[in-house]
Amino acid sequence: MTLTELRYIVAVARERHFGRAADACFVSQPTLSVAIRKLEEELNTQIFERTNTEVAMTSLGALIVDQAQRVLEEANSLKHLAKHGQDPLSGPLRLGAIYTIAPYLLPSLVRVARERLPHAPLFLEENFTVRLLEVLRQGALDCVVIAEPFASTGLNQIDLYDEPFLVAVPKGHPWENRTSIPHRELKEQNTLLLGTGHCFRDHVLGVCP
Repeated sequence: MTLTELRYIVAVARERHFGRAADACFVSQPTLSVAIRKLEEELNTQIFERTNTEVAMTSLGALIVDQAQRVLEEANSLKHLAKHGQDPLSGPLRLGAIYTIAPYLLPSLVRVARERLPHAPLFLEENFTVRLLEVLRQGALDCVVIAEPFASTGLNQIDLYDEPFLVAVPKGHPWENRTSIPHRELKEQNTLLLGTGHCFRDHVLGVCP
């Protein structure tokens, strides 16, 4: 049993697809499949149920994947311990950001980072909050920029900034000269929202169900 094999089963559980999991792990699908089969034989149990259309975890497989996730988190903690006392500003920084923040934050951040941290190249990933938290817990990202609220168990959290809710209306709308809109009035309007999976959609619906 190796950490690599554990990363493979966690990736398959997350992607629900062997091909996408292999791409996420930067290996070929046969390599990933053989490694998982080897692990299943070593554990003498079936972790995944394979069909032509989907991949699902067995009941025992779900427990194994959950434990594998914890093992990977602990292994990542060992790496951080080993780096203790070294220059924290050297080596690559793997940063994730949600789609609604990345286009506005990352361009200026990359420019400043290249000027001030020439020995700490940035590796960037844009994704949904749930996906970024999964990758962060697996140790494939060092930090993520996401919006509250989120499940922060086991994570160090630093508040960076606050942003107000703004209402955008077309020219000529009765609200165009107003400085504030009570949320109860929003309920009476048709509202354009982001798609399912974006946390900003959930925030808006939280204010205006």
